[in-house]
Amino acid sequence: MAPNLTPTIPTEMKAARITTYGAPYTLTTVPVPSPSSLGPHDLLVKVAAASHCHTDTIVRNGVFGTRLPCTGSHEGAGTVVLTGSSSSTAFRPGDRVMCGLPLHPCGVCAECTTGPENQRQYCTVVAGHVGVHLDGCFAEYVLVDARHTTPVPDGVSLLSAAPLACAGRTIWRGVKIAGLAEGEWLAIIGSGGGLGHIGVQFAKALGLRVVGVDARDGGLALTSEMGAEVVVDARQGRESVVEEVSRVTGGNGGVDAAIVLADSEDAAALACALTRMHGTVVQIAQPEEVRIPFQELVFRDIRIRGSVLCSPGESEEMMKFVAEHGIEVRTNVFRGLERIGELVDAVERGEVKGKAVVVVDEEQIRRERERGPGAA
Repeated sequence: MAPNLTPTIPTEMKAARITTYGAPYTLTTVPVPSPSSLGPHDLLVKVAAASHCHTDTIVRNGVFGTRLPCTGSHEGAGTVVLTGSSSSTAFRPGDRVMCGLPLHPCGVCAECTTGPENQRQYCTVVAGHVGVHLDGCFAEYVLVDARHTTPVPDGVSLLSAAPLACAGRTIWRGVKIAGLAEGEWLAIIGSGGGLGHIGVQFAKALGLRVVGVDARDGGLALTSEMGAEVVVDARQGRESVVEEVSRVTGGNGGVDAAIVLADSEDAAALACALTRMHGTVVQIAQPEEVRIPFQELVFRDIRIRGSVLCSPGESEEMMKFVAEHGIEVRTNVFRGLERIGELVDAVERGEVKGKAVVVVDEEQIRRERERGPGAA
């Protein structure tokens, strides 16, 4: 564990903010959240690294009605510098953490109390979500809720932890709720993207047989690198994809479950078509409409589940799994918030394999590199 030392906290910081919908981020100087503004469950985190998610593009385009200006990124990791009164026993200054997204859940609704623990992230009576409705991690400091923030275990770097804050949490839950047993087949539609390449590894480490489906040369290559047993090019058309998957799964009628990570118009329909009768399709991608032919639901009894993020317990389970199994997060690193424009341009040009990550605090990354992740 890192030393229990509270560094001097400045009054101002750099932040990359959305100031106009559809426009590039604006790099500016804003106030650091003051110690007096921390609620009982709040943590002030000195951000080491923050990454870009597809949802960031949606936020910048105004889909969530975010009140502007707002600091971007809901995927961040760093070091705790201040704790609220109720969180001080769970976290201390110096602890390495993966930032939580929901801020101030109500604590009284069914999702927060009587419902299953793996539904805690569905509380709707929240102040908002970090980097979506509230200031996020493209800044030197960020305010997060301790109840949804996860310790980063030894052996996992902050550069890897940042993308796991959304991409990792989301695909981990998707793989888990698919409900498969060791040796069963899982298809991932969009397997070579930021979530997909992590999901392939999660599924493999859980003993599943993985069919990776992608429509990009780079995505197909990354799917193969991550160890998918079967890699299928979606560009060959639905009929050919279904035929190939049916053949490789040995007459099983298709895969036992599929996860949809691609937001193309026909992705969900493809997932259903290559899944066996009575199988499960987990929808994670967020297109404006999810289109599925009624025949899949009525005549083949395909069960559709939606999924988002992780509960706090699932998140801790995921981080331990990442450490234990050496899950790799493929990162494209941009050093300094000043390079946020380059990062976004690279993402929009399709040049990023895996996750695009900006190093916000080089000192934290350097310290990890010299001592090893988690070393005191």
